[in-house]
Amino acid sequence: MEVLLIEACRFRTEHPGAGGHGLIAGLSDPQLAGVLREIHANVSRSWSVERLARTANMSRAVFAERFARTIGMPPMQYVLEWRVALAKDMLREKRFSLAEIADRVGYQSASAFTTAFTRVTGSSPRQYARSGGPT
Repeated sequence: MEVLLIEACRFRTEHPGAGGHGLIAGLSDPQLAGVLREIHANVSRSWSVERLARTANMSRAVFAERFARTIGMPPMQYVLEWRVALAKDMLREKRFSLAEIADRVGYQSASAFTTAFTRVTGSSPRQYARSGGPT
C-alpha cells in the first residue's frame, strides 16, 4: 500500500498538468477502480488488455481508451510501471534474488524482467540495486 501511495503522489508531481489524470482519478471511476485493485493485488498475473477489459466489463477498445484518458497512460504501460515500482522496492530491500523478484512481479524469466526494467529505468536491476536506488 505504501508503494501505491508513493507512486500516486509521484505521478502527480511528475505530471503537474495532468489535472484529472492519474491513479486518484482512476480510483474514482468504479469500473477502473476494480481493474486497478486487481492489477495491484495480482501483479504477477499474465495481464493483457483483453483480460483487463473483461475485469472492467467493457469492450477492449472502450476500456483501453478510457483507461489511457483517465490514468494518463495505456493499460499495459501502467502494468509495466507498477511492476517496476514494486521491483525497485524489492531491489532496495536486497532480500530477494533477481529470479525471485522477476517471478513476484510477473515475468517468466530474469532476462525478460531485466529487459523491461532497463527499458523503464535506464539501468539494469543489478546496477539499480548496487546504487541503492534513488536517494
